[in-house]
Amino acid sequence: LKYVRVYPSGKLYSQVTGYYSFTYGAGGGLEGAEDSLLSGKSDKLFYRRVLDMVTGKVPSGASLELTVNPEAQQAADSALGRQRGAVVALDPRTGAILAMVSHPQYDPTTLSGHNLDSVAKAWTKLNAAPGRPAVNRAIAGDLYPPGSTFKLVTAAAALSSGKFTEQSLIPGAASLDLPQSNKPLPTDDRQPCGPGDKTTLTHALEISCNTAFGWLGMHLGADALRAQAAKFGFGDALRVPMRVTASQVPAQLNAAQSAQAAIGQYDVRVTPLQMAMVSAGIANKGIVMSPYLVKDTRNSDLDIIDQSKPEQLSQAISPDVAAALTRMMVNVVQSGTGTPAQIPGIQVAGKTGTAQHIEDGPPHAWFTAFAPADDPKIAVAVVIENGGDAGNEATGGKVAAPIARQVIEAVLNP
Repeated sequence: LKYVRVYPSGKLYSQVTGYYSFTYGAGGGLEGAEDSLLSGKSDKLFYRRVLDMVTGKVPSGASLELTVNPEAQQAADSALGRQRGAVVALDPRTGAILAMVSHPQYDPTTLSGHNLDSVAKAWTKLNAAPGRPAVNRAIAGDLYPPGSTFKLVTAAAALSSGKFTEQSLIPGAASLDLPQSNKPLPTDDRQPCGPGDKTTLTHALEISCNTAFGWLGMHLGADALRAQAAKFGFGDALRVPMRVTASQVPAQLNAAQSAQAAIGQYDVRVTPLQMAMVSAGIANKGIVMSPYLVKDTRNSDLDIIDQSKPEQLSQAISPDVAAALTRMMVNVVQSGTGTPAQIPGIQVAGKTGTAQHIEDGPPHAWFTAFAPADDPKIAVAVVIENGGDAGNEATGGKVAAPIARQVIEAVLNP
């Protein structure tokens, strides 16, 4: 065997690159998704193969140039630390993926060696490791309840209905009675969200008022929530080029379940990439761009043979609704639950989420954002499983927002 695959910064990019093994083949990440290009078997390389045959040159595969921003990737990795979770960052204008980090990680170099006994041991260890490090939590694996980050979708549906504005007064009592249920929906602090049990839509998002958004979910109805989520990409079979597990809002929801779904609970399930796409769509005046990881494909002479072109996925909301949501998200970071994401001199628009998923267990901590709010260049989503280092004390603002802030700073202040 003349050559061996080596992965510099192997762990940092493990879920992006995937692995190549003589024993187990190409799998995970780009190694699996673009094996035909990397190995030289793709039809896109047909003429190059013919030319190599004529000239006597040894055929070789293509090279892939990625959209990843190394500073953002490193910032996401360092900020996650030893916590389990994922970070995805996008350029909202194009859909280019700027960072994709999933913890725990693994080193693909251990699977590519020529000592097949060592490779077999590394394979067994990887597949038995706690936390499933081979799984890319950013786009696949077990989907997460999004918690209050989904309130962005609910707010988008409300504003798009024409029945509500940013300043509309809506019910925001300390507790919301749910039909066909003996378990009411409370606010986090068991206090009303405003005087007279009323709050504006803006203030409801700013303080993440569960009862206000639960009421909105019942008032709008399940069909409106599902339709709005679909416009942001829920249910779509995406490839970046790795396959992305589709995020979902349940097909059947009664009134009580609609209230729970409206705050990102019940059976709403998402990938971090999907929540980054929600923020990116709002940032991009309502237009959601298809996410992609490969900037261009180059032949063995490094000439570009294929180049990715940004593609619109959908118009999720109108520019006016996007502008209203932006103002509301700026309030979240300026004076609401997302203040730990503040960056001096840069206006950040964001939304926190604290998602219950185990009875009396620690919640998943979420944050999604974009910046600068008036000229967005990055949208990001962060999820930390089971509260990370904070455990039961975790909130999206406390645990996930500082990570998002560091990734944003890495892009805007390199």
